[in-house]
Amino acid sequence: MRIVIIEDDATTRQELAKLLTRYGYDTIQPDHFEDMATELPGLSADLILMDITLPYENGYDLCRRIRDTTRIPVIFVTSRDTSEDELKSIRAGGIDFITKPYDPLILLEKIRRALHLTDPESYREITRKGCTLDLHMSVIKYEGKETELTRNEFRILYYFFMNDGRILSKAELLEKLWNDRYYLDENVLLVNMTRLKHKLHEIGVTHLLQNVRGEGWIL
Repeated sequence: MRIVIIEDDATTRQELAKLLTRYGYDTIQPDHFEDMATELPGLSADLILMDITLPYENGYDLCRRIRDTTRIPVIFVTSRDTSEDELKSIRAGGIDFITKPYDPLILLEKIRRALHLTDPESYREITRKGCTLDLHMSVIKYEGKETELTRNEFRILYYFFMNDGRILSKAELLEKLWNDRYYLDENVLLVNMTRLKHKLHEIGVTHLLQNVRGEGWIL
Protein backbone atom coordinates (compact mmCIF):
# COMPACT_ATOMS: atom_id res chain seq x y z
CA MET A 1 0.00 0.00 0.00
CA ARG A 2 1.30 3.45 -0.94
CA ILE A 3 0.51 6.56 1.11
CA VAL A 4 1.18 10.14 0.03
CA ILE A 5 2.02 12.52 2.90
CA ILE A 6 1.02 16.09 2.04
CA GLU A 7 2.62 17.99 4.92
CA ASP A 8 4.79 21.09 4.58
CA ASP A 9 6.61 20.64 7.91
CA ALA A 10 9.62 18.47 7.09
CA THR A 11 9.99 17.06 10.63
CA THR A 12 6.35 15.96 10.83
CA ARG A 13 6.56 14.55 7.30
CA GLN A 14 9.62 12.47 8.18
CA GLU A 15 8.08 11.22 11.44
CA LEU A 16 4.96 10.07 9.59
CA ALA A 17 7.03 8.39 6.89
CA LYS A 18 9.15 6.56 9.47
CA LEU A 19 6.06 5.30 11.30
CA LEU A 20 4.34 4.13 8.12
CA THR A 21 7.45 2.46 6.74
CA ARG A 22 7.86 0.55 9.98
CA TYR A 23 4.38 -0.90 9.55
CA GLY A 24 4.89 -1.94 5.96
CA TYR A 25 3.56 0.98 3.94
CA ASP A 26 5.33 2.67 1.04
CA THR A 27 5.36 6.46 1.30
CA ILE A 28 5.69 9.41 -1.04
CA GLN A 29 6.66 12.72 0.55
CA PRO A 30 6.22 15.69 -1.79
CA ASP A 31 8.15 18.79 -0.71
CA HIS A 32 6.54 21.14 -3.22
CA PHE A 33 2.85 21.96 -3.29
CA GLU A 34 2.22 24.22 -6.28
CA ASP A 35 0.20 21.72 -8.33
CA MET A 36 -0.52 18.75 -6.10
CA ALA A 37 -4.02 18.06 -7.42
CA THR A 38 -2.66 17.57 -10.93
CA GLU A 39 0.29 15.41 -9.85
CA LEU A 40 -1.53 13.06 -7.45
CA PRO A 41 -3.32 10.83 -10.01
CA GLY A 42 0.08 9.81 -11.39
CA LEU A 43 1.49 8.73 -8.03
CA SER A 44 -0.52 5.49 -7.78
CA ALA A 45 -1.42 6.23 -4.17
CA ASP A 46 -3.84 4.16 -2.11
CA LEU A 47 -4.37 6.85 0.54
CA ILE A 48 -3.44 10.48 1.29
CA LEU A 49 -2.52 11.98 4.66
CA MET A 50 -3.01 15.74 4.42
CA ASP A 51 -2.46 18.76 6.61
CA ILE A 52 -4.97 21.61 6.43
CA THR A 53 -2.49 24.49 6.56
CA LEU A 54 -0.44 24.29 3.37
CA PRO A 55 1.32 26.77 1.10
CA TYR A 56 -0.55 27.93 -2.05
CA GLU A 57 -3.92 26.56 -0.96
CA ASN A 58 -5.41 25.01 2.16
CA GLY A 59 -6.07 21.32 2.55
CA TYR A 60 -9.84 21.70 2.18
CA ASP A 61 -9.57 23.30 -1.25
CA LEU A 62 -6.90 20.83 -2.32
CA CYS A 63 -9.07 17.89 -1.23
CA ARG A 64 -11.99 19.24 -3.29
CA ARG A 65 -9.79 19.51 -6.37
CA ILE A 66 -8.43 16.00 -5.80
CA ARG A 67 -12.01 14.74 -5.71
CA ASP A 68 -12.51 16.04 -9.25
CA THR A 69 -10.02 13.52 -10.63
CA THR A 70 -9.66 10.62 -8.15
CA ARG A 71 -11.39 8.79 -5.30
CA ILE A 72 -8.21 8.20 -3.28
CA PRO A 73 -9.25 8.39 0.41
CA VAL A 74 -7.95 11.43 2.32
CA ILE A 75 -7.29 11.55 6.06
CA PHE A 76 -6.65 15.00 7.47
CA VAL A 77 -3.80 15.09 10.01
CA THR A 78 -3.81 18.55 11.54
CA SER A 79 -3.21 20.65 14.63
CA ARG A 80 -6.70 22.13 14.23
CA ASP A 81 -9.08 20.49 16.65
CA THR A 82 -12.48 22.18 16.53
CA SER A 83 -15.75 20.57 15.48
CA GLU A 84 -15.96 23.16 12.71
CA ASP A 85 -12.60 22.02 11.30
CA GLU A 86 -13.70 18.38 11.36
CA LEU A 87 -16.99 19.26 9.66
CA LYS A 88 -15.14 21.20 6.95
CA SER A 89 -12.88 18.20 6.33
CA ILE A 90 -15.91 15.96 5.81
CA ARG A 91 -17.57 18.45 3.48
CA ALA A 92 -14.33 18.75 1.51
CA GLY A 93 -14.35 14.99 0.92
CA GLY A 94 -12.06 13.70 3.67
CA ILE A 95 -12.74 10.19 4.92
CA ASP A 96 -11.34 10.82 8.43
CA PHE A 97 -9.75 13.43 10.68
CA ILE A 98 -7.08 13.19 13.42
CA THR A 99 -5.46 15.97 15.43
CA LYS A 100 -1.80 16.54 16.28
CA PRO A 101 -0.13 15.38 18.38
CA TYR A 102 -1.65 12.14 17.14
CA ASP A 103 -1.61 8.74 18.81
CA PRO A 104 0.38 6.53 16.38
CA LEU A 105 -1.77 3.47 17.01
CA ILE A 106 -5.00 5.39 16.47
CA LEU A 107 -3.62 6.88 13.26
CA LEU A 108 -2.59 3.43 12.03
CA GLU A 109 -6.05 2.10 12.81
CA LYS A 110 -7.71 4.99 10.97
CA ILE A 111 -5.48 4.28 7.97
CA ARG A 112 -6.34 0.59 8.06
CA ARG A 113 -10.03 1.38 8.38
CA ALA A 114 -9.91 3.84 5.47
CA LEU A 115 -8.18 1.29 3.27
CA HIS A 116 -10.68 -1.37 4.29
CA LEU A 117 -13.64 0.87 3.44
CA THR A 118 -12.26 1.62 -0.01
CA ASP A 119 -10.91 -1.86 -0.71
CA PRO A 120 -13.11 -4.82 0.28
CA GLU A 121 -10.08 -7.10 0.12
CA SER A 122 -8.22 -5.18 2.85
CA TYR A 123 -7.92 -7.18 6.05
CA ARG A 124 -9.60 -6.32 9.32
CA GLU A 125 -7.93 -9.05 11.38
CA ILE A 126 -4.39 -10.04 12.30
CA THR A 127 -3.54 -13.63 13.20
CA ARG A 128 -0.49 -14.67 15.20
CA LYS A 129 0.15 -18.16 16.68
CA GLY A 130 -3.41 -19.27 16.08
CA CYS A 131 -4.90 -16.20 17.77
CA THR A 132 -6.86 -13.62 15.77
CA LEU A 133 -7.12 -9.96 16.79
CA ASP A 134 -10.19 -8.22 15.36
CA LEU A 135 -9.06 -4.65 14.67
CA HIS A 136 -12.54 -3.19 14.50
CA MET A 137 -14.29 -4.98 17.35
CA SER A 138 -11.29 -5.04 19.77
CA VAL A 139 -11.78 -8.78 20.27
CA ILE A 140 -9.21 -11.59 20.52
CA LYS A 141 -10.33 -14.99 19.17
CA TYR A 142 -8.91 -18.47 19.72
CA GLU A 143 -10.32 -21.88 18.76
CA GLY A 144 -13.93 -20.72 18.65
CA LYS A 145 -13.72 -18.64 21.82
CA GLU A 146 -13.31 -14.89 22.08
CA THR A 147 -13.04 -12.11 24.63
CA GLU A 148 -13.48 -8.36 24.35
CA LEU A 149 -10.53 -6.12 25.19
CA THR A 150 -10.47 -2.72 26.84
CA ARG A 151 -8.85 0.16 24.95
CA ASN A 152 -5.54 -0.24 26.80
CA GLU A 153 -5.54 -4.03 26.48
CA PHE A 154 -6.17 -3.72 22.75
CA ARG A 155 -3.36 -1.15 22.34
CA ILE A 156 -0.91 -3.41 24.15
CA LEU A 157 -1.85 -6.57 22.27
CA TYR A 158 -1.92 -4.79 18.91
CA TYR A 159 1.61 -3.53 19.50
CA PHE A 160 2.77 -7.06 20.30
CA PHE A 161 1.04 -8.41 17.17
CA MET A 162 2.80 -5.81 15.02
CA ASN A 163 6.17 -6.61 16.66
CA ASP A 164 5.97 -10.39 16.96
CA GLY A 165 9.29 -12.08 17.60
CA ARG A 166 10.76 -9.04 19.34
CA ILE A 167 11.31 -8.70 23.08
CA LEU A 168 9.40 -5.62 24.20
CA SER A 169 10.59 -3.93 27.37
CA LYS A 170 8.51 -1.98 29.89
CA ALA A 171 10.24 1.20 28.77
CA GLU A 172 9.39 0.68 25.10
CA LEU A 173 5.76 -0.13 25.82
CA LEU A 174 5.36 2.94 28.02
CA GLU A 175 6.99 5.15 25.42
CA LYS A 176 5.17 3.80 22.39
CA LEU A 177 1.73 3.30 23.90
CA TRP A 178 1.49 6.19 26.34
CA ASN A 179 4.40 8.45 25.34
CA ASP A 180 5.64 8.04 28.93
CA ARG A 181 4.17 11.40 29.94
CA TYR A 182 0.73 10.34 31.07
CA TYR A 183 1.72 7.16 32.87
CA LEU A 184 5.06 7.59 34.55
CA ASP A 185 4.35 4.72 36.95
CA GLU A 186 5.13 1.37 35.30
CA ASN A 187 2.55 -0.25 37.59
CA VAL A 188 -0.12 1.00 35.19
CA LEU A 189 1.43 -1.13 32.46
CA LEU A 190 1.86 -4.13 34.76
CA VAL A 191 -1.79 -3.99 35.85
CA ASN A 192 -2.95 -3.92 32.23
CA MET A 193 -0.60 -6.76 31.30
CA THR A 194 -1.93 -8.87 34.17
CA ARG A 195 -5.55 -8.25 33.16
CA LEU A 196 -4.75 -8.99 29.52
CA LYS A 197 -3.03 -12.29 30.36
CA HIS A 198 -5.99 -13.26 32.58
CA LYS A 199 -8.42 -12.66 29.71
CA LEU A 200 -6.24 -14.67 27.35
CA HIS A 201 -6.08 -17.57 29.81
CA GLU A 202 -9.88 -17.53 30.12
CA ILE A 203 -10.20 -18.48 26.43
CA GLY A 204 -7.36 -21.01 26.59
CA VAL A 205 -4.50 -18.84 25.35
CA THR A 206 -1.44 -19.57 27.48
CA HIS A 207 1.26 -19.46 24.80
CA LEU A 208 0.88 -15.99 23.33
CA LEU A 209 2.70 -13.57 25.67
CA GLN A 210 5.83 -14.97 27.26
CA ASN A 211 7.83 -13.24 29.97
CA VAL A 212 11.56 -12.85 29.28
CA ARG A 213 13.16 -12.52 32.70
CA GLY A 214 14.74 -9.12 33.23
CA GLU A 215 13.96 -7.93 29.70
CA GLY A 216 10.24 -7.78 29.08
CA TRP A 217 7.81 -9.88 27.05
CA ILE A 218 7.70 -11.52 23.64
CA LEU A 219 4.86 -12.71 21.43
